[in-house]
Formats: sequence, C-alpha cells, structure tokens
Amino acid sequence: MVRPRPFMDQNSGEFKVADKPFLSGPKPLISNLDASSVIRSFFVILFIFSGLAAQEKSKPSPAANGKPGYVLSVKAEPILNLSLKADKSSLRVIASDLSKRLKVPVLLSPAMKSESVSIEFSELPLEAALQLLAPHVYVDYEVETGSGSAPKPLGVFLYDAEQGEPPVTSVVPGTTQSILIEGDTEEGVEPTTDEDKKKLEERPLRVQFRDGVLSIKAKKQPLVLVLLKIGEELGIPVDIQNQSNETVDTEISKAPIEDALRRLSPNIRVFIRADLTRGDRRALRLVLSNQATSSQ
Repeated sequence: MVRPRPFMDQNSGEFKVADKPFLSGPKPLISNLDASSVIRSFFVILFIFSGLAAQEKSKPSPAANGKPGYVLSVKAEPILNLSLKADKSSLRVIASDLSKRLKVPVLLSPAMKSESVSIEFSELPLEAALQLLAPHVYVDYEVETGSGSAPKPLGVFLYDAEQGEPPVTSVVPGTTQSILIEGDTEEGVEPTTDEDKKKLEERPLRVQFRDGVLSIKAKKQPLVLVLLKIGEELGIPVDIQNQSNETVDTEISKAPIEDALRRLSPNIRVFIRADLTRGDRRALRLVLSNQATSSQ
C-alpha cells in the first residue's frame, strides 16, 4: 500500500506531507521476473542431473569389494561344463578368467575384445556354453587313441562373424612331418572297368576320406605306412616320432576320424579343430608318439 510520507518542518515546527510516497512493509528480496528465472534454472539443473544419473545407471556395474562383476564356474564332472552369470561384464576379462580355469589359451578376435556380456546359464557343456559368448567359435583338441577320456581342449577362439579362421598352428604343437613317397600315379582315380575295380580291391592298403568320414582297408600293413597314407588323404602333416613295429590288418568303413584312428592303434595322437558355428570337425595333425610292442 502506498502512503504519504509525513515529516516535521525544522523552521515552522509544523508537520507536513512529502510529495513522494513510500512503500509500507519490507522491500521484496526478488522481483516476479527474478523468481521466474530462478525456477527455470532450477528445473534445468534438475534435468541435467537426471541425465547424468541415467548414464551412470547404464554403465557396467563396477566390481564391488574387489570382486569381478560376474560369477563363473568351471566343473569337470560329470563332463566339462560351464556356468556364468554376467551383467554388462567385459568379455575380455571373462575370457582371461576362463583361460586360467581351463588352463588353455582363450583368444579373442580384435572386434570381440571390446564387447560386454549380459547372460546367465548353468552347467552347460563346454561347446554349448562357448557358442553363447561369440558369433563364431573354434576349439582345438588333442585326442589320445589309447585313452578312454574325452578330447582334451588345447585352445578356444572366440571370434566375430567377420574374422577368418585362426592358423592351424595357433595352439597345436609340432612343426616336423614325415612324407609318403609313392610311384602309383593312378592313386585317387576311380576305376572304370571290372579289371581295374578288381585290382583296386586287391590292393593291400586303401584309404578314402569322403563327406567327413574315413574308410580304411589294410592287409597286414605297417602302421607307419597307414598313418602316412591317411595324412596324405586328409592333407595334413604326420609326425612319426618313433618308428613302430605295429602292423594293421583291418577294414573300417565310413567312420569318423577319431573313431577310425582309435581302432588302428593306442599310440596315436590326433589334433582336431571343432568349428562350433558350422558344426564341422577336421583333423589338423597326426602324431605316432610311442614305440609299440603289440600288433593288430
């Protein structure tokens, strides 16, 4: 409310009223315009902090108390199996941990090193579990034909879909190989006449690999020669570390490579690559490692 401002005239001693009014009550601290600006600024600040909080929430959960942001379990019984619970966890860190537990290299393609994983599964067999971690997975194994145990993993490759197959020598040991030298230039040629077919049937050693299975017909042939012939047919190196006196007298028809080799001798080691994405298994290398004392 606006009121006249009275005062006492020093000369006349009379009370007079000032020309300029003054406001009664305390002066407001801010104007209406200032109040609107403050309110707008408050909501802007609130919006910014809400965005920052959402960003922090979307980031991978940091390790708490020095523990990793995932739970990984590896068990060997009843078969090798994995369990994993991860929430936006680094695949690179998980692969490093898995490598330590399996005691084999677990290698990532460059594109997979920056990937994070959010997944949960329990007690899945090794190969089934690995396929959930990357678009393309390879596993290299060693198989000992004299052992009844499962193939031993030598290395795991977690690759993106665009990455090519790893080199065959990435984790498979050995660089030496033996070479089979033969003078039969008609080897591999299908017989066309009855006489040629009869000659082929009478050969003491026949090896054929077709559609992923192996057929072997050997009539008292040296094991070394049989393995070299298999290596030639598969297009893989054969390492004869010790000369063997074993002979092979058997006929195997359309058997998987691992099964066929188990039937030849207990002293063979074969290295296998499993392409889990394509469902393909192929031999990488054959090794005859121990001096045999028995014959088949």
